[in-house]
Amino acid sequence: MDKLTGLLAFVRTADLGSFVAAGRSLEVSASAIGKSVARLEQDVGVRLLQRSTRRMQLTTEGRLFHERCRRILDDLDDAQAMLSRATQLPRGRLRVSAPVVGYHFLLPVIPDFLARYPEVELDINFTDRAVDLIDEGVDVAIRSGELPDSGFVCRPLQPFRLLLCASKAYLARNGMPSTSSELGQHSAVRFRHPSSGKLLDWPMLQSPDGAQTYPRTVLACNNIEAVFGAALRGVGIACMPDFLAREALADGRLQSVLDGQAAVAGRYMALWPSSRHLSPKVRVFVDHLGATLSAP
Repeated sequence: MDKLTGLLAFVRTADLGSFVAAGRSLEVSASAIGKSVARLEQDVGVRLLQRSTRRMQLTTEGRLFHERCRRILDDLDDAQAMLSRATQLPRGRLRVSAPVVGYHFLLPVIPDFLARYPEVELDINFTDRAVDLIDEGVDVAIRSGELPDSGFVCRPLQPFRLLLCASKAYLARNGMPSTSSELGQHSAVRFRHPSSGKLLDWPMLQSPDGAQTYPRTVLACNNIEAVFGAALRGVGIACMPDFLAREALADGRLQSVLDGQAAVAGRYMALWPSSRHLSPKVRVFVDHLGATLSAP
């Protein structure tokens, strides 16, 4: 800050021709201006102003330095003006990462957001890969499950339940299990995490000792939409979020398995890098998601 004060004192003195005039312009004393310029000259190691009792003029080095400092201060003014405008009106490209299945709940709330903030350009990448927000320049990520411990801010969004579902055709062939122990006689379609390669646990089946009773896995997919499609086609029992299965359950294409026994609550979160000065476009987007996708 001292360097900036010195630059400003030097430029204003060179422009106005005296410490007194510069001090009056900056609302400080002439002696304070003189001391700032003297410290600046000491820092750069050359005399910038030639002083006399009758006049003050720039040295050759001072003239070159003045031109550069003037451009620096002009650029700073432009940057401050740009930030001021950005604070008043969110604008620019907003990069969002969301799970593939997220379009079911995210897309319905996007038109209203874009209507409210027409200067924002949304760029949404639907992927189940664990995206590095910093390295990949992502502004906001929507995630569920385990989240990073530090360096990020989280806001709770859409709650959901994980359900076990199967098609009527599959259940007609294999019967409806009445307890989790009977699942060992059935076939499973399971989701494989693209990043870790691990199969999604069915947490509703965990016993106190951590053991799980699973059907035999006959198909694993790294896309939850493919898991849903395979369940519809009678391949086996699948675990999926309730909002993905809702329509198929309502029209009878899928049936809930172990209804009331096998369901576990989850929640999506909006996640963004922590910052003292939150970008206006990020702020309004997160606020919009919080207002439209929060639990009642």
